Amino acid sequence: MRFTKDHEWVELDGDVATVGITAYAAEQLGDVVFVETPEVGKTVKAGDGFAVVESVKAASDVYAPISGQVVETNGELSGSPDVVNAAPEAAGWFARLKVTNPAEVEALMDRPAYEAFLATL
Repeated sequence: MRFTKDHEWVELDGDVATVGITAYAAEQLGDVVFVETPEVGKTVKAGDGFAVVESVKAASDVYAPISGQVVETNGELSGSPDVVNAAPEAAGWFARLKVTNPAEVEALMDRPAYEAFLATL
């Protein structure tokens, strides 16, 4: 699993990456009440806003941590957005992307580097 400074995570399986928000992000948001996932087929570039998560505190964009094409979204989130709070780095994933540049994944932080980054916040 790899991480961004914007608190997204990526887990690569072959040429498909699962993307979500980190436990830290979910905790900062509070109770998630709505998730808007991207459309299947949409092409995103690293850094593009590609999803929206709303909580009782705020609405936030979720940024694509890597470039790719959306091949699947987590349909469970539309009826149960609280899954993002319950399992942000597992069942609370947002989308799966067909990766166009695997080097972008390698450029992200690993868990020890992300945890060191969190310690500076």
